[in-house]
Amino acid sequence: MKSRIAHNAGESQHGTTESRSRRPVSGQHEAHYDSLVPPLQLNRRGFLATSLAAGFAAAAGPVVAQTAITTDTEALTAGMVRIPVEGGSIPAYRAMPEGDETAPVVLVVQEIFGVHEYIQDVCRRLAKAGYMAVAPELYVRQGDPRRYTEVSRLISEVVDKVPDEQVMADLDATVAWAGKNGGNANRLGITGFCWGGRIAWLYSAHNPRLNAAVAWYGRLVGESDDLRPRHPVGAVADINAPVLGLYGGDDKGIPLDTVEQMKKALANGSDAAKASEFVIYPSASHAFHADYRPSYREDAAEDGWQRTLAWFEQHLR
Repeated sequence: MKSRIAHNAGESQHGTTESRSRRPVSGQHEAHYDSLVPPLQLNRRGFLATSLAAGFAAAAGPVVAQTAITTDTEALTAGMVRIPVEGGSIPAYRAMPEGDETAPVVLVVQEIFGVHEYIQDVCRRLAKAGYMAVAPELYVRQGDPRRYTEVSRLISEVVDKVPDEQVMADLDATVAWAGKNGGNANRLGITGFCWGGRIAWLYSAHNPRLNAAVAWYGRLVGESDDLRPRHPVGAVADINAPVLGLYGGDDKGIPLDTVEQMKKALANGSDAAKASEFVIYPSASHAFHADYRPSYREDAAEDGWQRTLAWFEQHLR
């Protein structure tokens, strides 16, 4: 079901199931990565005509082979689909139990690196647990994360140009698609990582049909602007579904005082906000669930994953 596997940007080397052998770090991306991907093409509606990424995002840096996880597709229906949205369609990765048309739907929201192998594998892990998991590529109008080798450029040229309103609409469209394609959208959850963790909080305040959310180290506070009119701390009055927040105590980008600020806001928010919970892993830094990166912390990641499954079991089943 799950194994540790080495990956490069465009290739994989299959290992043995649950192998814990210590192998050298691999997956160093070359500076000429941009030359290895197709040129960007815009269709007449202005959407980027891309498929989903193969392998891991180059901007994420070298892959840590001994901890990267892969999940097989045995007994699953899995692969790329296209989600109709206003003005066109966007690619998404979908995984679900084969032949099951009663599976609850869980939206999986990407890190800044897009719907690359790690996010696709998270979908397969959720499908193994009995869910239809769908991860839409939410940057498709702004840029292609595969083309970037530098995080700073990826953020400034793509991520910072993605409007929250667009993201909410694309997630709504993904829910509608899932409900028509074998998922039970009346039992609806969302989980997200880093950039997607913030989105999970915001979507819980956006969609009244949502039943549960799990936010992995998503930013809670920040300056508002036209593209990001509010942040999670300002949305607690509207939260429709209880949120489980999984955060690292040593996360330099999300200080614990902002978590405390969010806790106080939740205590004065909606009923669902008051039912939300935080779990803090004291020695974990940012991206502690990202098993392909040096930031991965197995104990925190696995505990958080079990809590995620329990949260969805409680609220979606």
